[in-house]
Amino acid sequence: MWVIKLGGSLLGSIELRHWLDLVARLSDGKVIIVPGGGVFADAVRTAYGMTAMSETCAHDLAVNAMNQYGTLLMDMEPNLVQAHSELEIAERGWQHRGVIWMPSQMLQRHNEEIMHSWDVTADSLAAWLAKKIGAAHLVLVKSTLPVAEAPMPELIEQGLIDTAFPHFFKDAAFTCHIVDKADYAVFANGFTESALTQVGLAVKA
Repeated sequence: MWVIKLGGSLLGSIELRHWLDLVARLSDGKVIIVPGGGVFADAVRTAYGMTAMSETCAHDLAVNAMNQYGTLLMDMEPNLVQAHSELEIAERGWQHRGVIWMPSQMLQRHNEEIMHSWDVTADSLAAWLAKKIGAAHLVLVKSTLPVAEAPMPELIEQGLIDTAFPHFFKDAAFTCHIVDKADYAVFANGFTESALTQVGLAVKA
């Protein structure tokens, strides 16, 4: 199983459409898209700065923003299907469908496992999901990349992963790679480990 996080920075790009098309056509039930929060999460940040909103409230709204972005991705690629739970993820796999994860219901059921903080972004939640479902690979699709593999603190400093990511990646059984948004072409023949290693920068624990 693959977990692929498509962030809000891809919104409006032709690359985003290519990623969605590839997952819809080639995932064979083995690829789950984790949507970022994008402009919807930006709206939450704006409201947070204007009010006395608690971080718990902001966290819940930001997770709902991921659902909104996921709904938009569904509209862009109707051949994808959504999943709200581990059971639905498994069912979509049996149906050989590409999946968009709608996180709010599942995270609510596992509320005690997730820190309610701005330190936790969709990257950390993608790592949490990958661990929860026993995925083999986590792929973080970014609009910018480090020039080379870098230690995790440096990736955090560059804003490529959030500060909570090491906590969720600790003792992970899956690999994690950062890829450029334009790297979709390498998966034209399917989501394979050999294709991933051609372009992915490995994130080390």
